[in-house]
Amino acid sequence: MADRLLTVAEAGEMLGTGERFVRRLIAERRIRYVKLGRPVRVPESAIAEYVEARTVAPVRRVRTRFGRAA
Repeated sequence: MADRLLTVAEAGEMLGTGERFVRRLIAERRIRYVKLGRPVRVPESAIAEYVEARTVAPVRRVRTRFGRAA
């Protein structure tokens, strides 16, 4: 099944950013895109890959039983 192609505005909305940020990602070739003549579209899977690659897992801290000594 083919991905849905999003406009730059829709891609920005999915990322919670503006069009300018998405256009910068495209210009810097940091995200996949499709050029249909003049218009540019971003596959939905490219947005998911971008978010997945930049997701940072939380660090679990081990709590000791006792507090710090003064």
